Amino acid sequence: MSDAARSSKHPLNAVLTAANRVILGKDREIRLALTCLFAGGHLLIEDLPGTGKTTLAHTLARLLGLQFSRIQFTSDLLPADITGISIYQRERDNFRFLPGPIFAQVVLADEINRATPKTQSALLEAMEERQVTADGETRALPSPFFVIATQNPAHQIGTFPLPESQLDRFLMRLELGYPDRAAERALLTAGDQREQAAGLQPILKADDLPTLQKAAAGTHAASPLIDYVQALIEASRRQSAFLHGLSPRAGLGLLAAARAWAWMEGREMVVPDDVQAVLPAVARHRLRSTQGGGHAKNEDIAALIQSVPIP
Repeated sequence: MSDAARSSKHPLNAVLTAANRVILGKDREIRLALTCLFAGGHLLIEDLPGTGKTTLAHTLARLLGLQFSRIQFTSDLLPADITGISIYQRERDNFRFLPGPIFAQVVLADEINRATPKTQSALLEAMEERQVTADGETRALPSPFFVIATQNPAHQIGTFPLPESQLDRFLMRLELGYPDRAAERALLTAGDQREQAAGLQPILKADDLPTLQKAAAGTHAASPLIDYVQALIEASRRQSAFLHGLSPRAGLGLLAAARAWAWMEGREMVVPDDVQAVLPAVARHRLRSTQGGGHAKNEDIAALIQSVPIP
C-alpha cells in the first residue's frame, strides 16, 4: 500500500479536517501541534495576540476528548495557584489537598511569560515527570498530560523571559502568524471562530490516545536515519551561528517528533524528510543565535539542514 493510501485511512484525518474548519489556513501548524502531542511532548506557541493561539488549544482538546484546564498567567499568580493548596478541616483535625488547575489532561498556560520566573518554575516538575509535589507528598497527574503554553513576543510590555530550563521542557515551539488572504477573508465572513470551537464534539476518546501514541513511537527508524539525526545534533554544536548546540534531550525529542510526523503521514518508517519537517519547531527555541543572543532564525536552521548530507 502506498503512503498516500495509508494516509487517507489515518485515524487522525477526521481530527485534522475538523480542526482546519476552525483554525483557517494553518494546516501545517495543526499537524505539528498534533505531532507534538503524539510524540508525548509539550507545545509552546509564541505570537502576537489575536492570532488564534488559545483557539487552537481549545480545538485540539475538544476534538481529542481530553479534560481541559486553562490557567491565565499574570504577574501576581503564585505557584500554589497552579499546583493546589492544602486546607485545614477543623471537624476532622486534618488537612485536605485541593488540586490546582494543573490536574487536567490538557493544560493551557495562557500568556505564560507574563508570570514571574518563580511561578513559571511551578510547571517544571509537572512537565518533566508528570507529577506534582506539594506539602511533602507527590501526586500523579492525569494521563495523557499535555501542556500548551502561549506567550507574547518578548518585546511586549509586562513579559518575563522563559528560562532555558523551562524552554527545554517544550518539545516544540510554533508561530501561527497572520492568515493568508483567502483564510482571512473566510474568517471575516464566518466571524469569531471561538464559538465554533466551543461547539465541537470529540472525534477521539482520551482512552484512544495511549494506543495512538504507542503506534507513533513504534514507527521504525533505521540505523542510517539515526546517524542522520546524530549528525544534525553534532553539526549544531559546531556551527558558529549558534551560541551552543542541541542537547541530548533535544536529540531524543527530534527523533520522537520525526517518528510521530512519519506516522501521521501514513509511513511505517522515518525518512530524512520527516526529520527536516519537524527540526525547525524542535530546535529554534533551543538554539541561541550568536547575533544578539535571540532565538535562532529560520535561515540558520535551513543552513544547518543544508550542512549535513542525507544518508
